[in-house]
Amino acid sequence: MLPHEAIPAGPAVLRLPVEGDADEIARACADPEIARFIPFVPSPYTRDDALAWITKTVPATWENGGADFLIADAATDRVLGAAGLKPPDRFGATEVGYWLAPWARGRGVVTAAVRALAEPAFARGVPRITLHADVENVASQQVAHRCGFAHEGVLRGAGASRGGTPGDIAVFGRLSTDPGDPIAPFLPFFPGGFPGGSLTDGVVRLTPLTTADAADYFALASLPDVMDSHVPPVPPEYADAEVLCRYAGHRWLTGQRADIAIRDAVTGEFAGEIQLTGVVPPLGQAMLGYSLHPAHRGRGVVTRAVDLLVEWAFAATPLRRIIAGTAPGNTASQRVLERAGFTREHLVKGLLPGPGGTRLDDIQWARSRA
Repeated sequence: MLPHEAIPAGPAVLRLPVEGDADEIARACADPEIARFIPFVPSPYTRDDALAWITKTVPATWENGGADFLIADAATDRVLGAAGLKPPDRFGATEVGYWLAPWARGRGVVTAAVRALAEPAFARGVPRITLHADVENVASQQVAHRCGFAHEGVLRGAGASRGGTPGDIAVFGRLSTDPGDPIAPFLPFFPGGFPGGSLTDGVVRLTPLTTADAADYFALASLPDVMDSHVPPVPPEYADAEVLCRYAGHRWLTGQRADIAIRDAVTGEFAGEIQLTGVVPPLGQAMLGYSLHPAHRGRGVVTRAVDLLVEWAFAATPLRRIIAGTAPGNTASQRVLERAGFTREHLVKGLLPGPGGTRLDDIQWARSRA
């Protein structure tokens, strides 16, 4: 598929590993993040494991038509990671994989390595390259987009087992006929990226939901008045709250929705949640929703959160119109939307599922980009 010769890759070079690399490979692969997301990496990882990869795994990959390279610093030859292509399947397609040492992250090394592998593979007739990433490994999914790999779906239960439960795998693919240009996310992350990025006005801080928020999110969703506004209005399951938080970065990056925690800007306390869902890129439209813990109500917290999120959406994304819905009797939520610049548009009769098979009316609101 590829020649054995070293391949330039921006700040790095792809070359065959040698036994002298074993100590640094072992040190890199002892990183918990690598063990977390790459199922075939032993944990704990030893020098013997590194030697086995160098002397057995790498030659076997090449013999079967694949390619395994060490990623080394172009200037110092220090070990930065590894990247390779699996042996081709019966259709000639392959899969790219990689890992990166902790000291090499944030320099664009993997993006350069994947591109350096993909271009000559396509030139030699490979029709398709797949890239798999754990749904929680947002950094790896960002590499996929930077390298022109389009999101194609999720393989449930196809990843490494954590706590007895197999992980879910996000699938990205690039065809030889694809342009390979970086794919800009429809919903970019907040300034600071994922998961540490945020928006704040000094009183309220908005941060992406993560798995660490699952318990707080579930407790909020279980409150009777919050539950009543669910669609449908049924008691939540903790497993569903956990999945929503675990998938938050993936769904945000792939433009499906943005799930956000509302926090006290001073204490960091979880106060509520706000989200953009129902994203329709051709219309430039998304739907706003929110809920707040009773301890934080009555202080304008949600209005501040809505203002922050909508102003960001209009400044940083292609969205031109944000819509929201309220039950006719939910005057508190209606006042929030009015204060945040939303206009009441119309009443839709019987739109929402209610308790006991009933149907509820929905007052619809909108705010458009100026």
